[in-house]
Amino acid sequence: MKFGPRTLGRLAAGLAATTMLVTAACGGATVNGAAEPAASGSGSGAACGTVNMAMNDWVGYTADAAVVTYVAEQKLGCKVDQKALKEEIAWQGFGSGQVDVIMENWGHADLTEKYITQQKVAVDGGQTGNKGQIGWYVPPWLAKEHPDILDWNNLNKYAAEFKTSESGDKGQLLDGDPSFVTNDEALVKNLNLNYKVVYAGSEAALIQSFRDAETNKKWVLGYFYSPQWFLSEVPLEKVSLPAYTDGCDTDAAKVACDYPDYTLNKILSTKFADSGSPAAKLIKNFTWTNDDQNVVAKYITADKMSPEDAAKKWVDANPDKVEAWLK
Repeated sequence: MKFGPRTLGRLAAGLAATTMLVTAACGGATVNGAAEPAASGSGSGAACGTVNMAMNDWVGYTADAAVVTYVAEQKLGCKVDQKALKEEIAWQGFGSGQVDVIMENWGHADLTEKYITQQKVAVDGGQTGNKGQIGWYVPPWLAKEHPDILDWNNLNKYAAEFKTSESGDKGQLLDGDPSFVTNDEALVKNLNLNYKVVYAGSEAALIQSFRDAETNKKWVLGYFYSPQWFLSEVPLEKVSLPAYTDGCDTDAAKVACDYPDYTLNKILSTKFADSGSPAAKLIKNFTWTNDDQNVVAKYITADKMSPEDAAKKWVDANPDKVEAWLK
């Protein structure tokens, strides 16, 4: 869920060089061996076939994928094969046919250059309609009692309050999954902040840390983002970092500015995009709002619905939007 060049510093360098896709660290389908068939179809788009959909590990992505999968299977007769893959790994499948679509891309200028511009095995599938934002947040109680904490210049003043067993003698800056787009280690270093980045390990763990911090008035400073349904439950307050300007994040090691705002988009394999499949047309046409995504994400996470049931509920309530995707 994040952007400009997303710094995937915690991914081992060997992953980038690997010649086959591997299972996401969080589990899920192993993608290797012979490529599975991409969605098929002639120029008339008469047949749908199988759509190989990468699944990245945050609930907003799950919401996008659930709705598109439901529509593709129920309205178009497609078979959607969802494959749990980390972001960078998923892009490696475009050339082999093992991945047809990434449903929510947060920037990745380096991967765009490699796979779209240079190798030409992938194409921009159009905007999802979602606007993304990444940053550092604190629970509402903390912002209310110490409003100056929302200015990064004051963070060192409070560093001791954020110490944990994991951060040692420094304040803790809590991040989520190590594969998420993040410049945080560079920001801490380049802004001379007395903090250490500690990874919660997942979106769910990050959310629970913020929920607990608000309920029990604990000191938590952490990475977060929108769209995200959790912000309607606990309206986290964003810390102002040095303003983003074009190019300020070009050199990942020297980043000392806030994250940009992201216009999220879909990435399709070139072969799939040109296949004539009705699923490719559906995905290109798919667009909704942050509010739409947050509703489905809440169904899945807070209301404990299965992704399929959550998608059905939203689709049934929004027939006009779905119809527009199918035209």
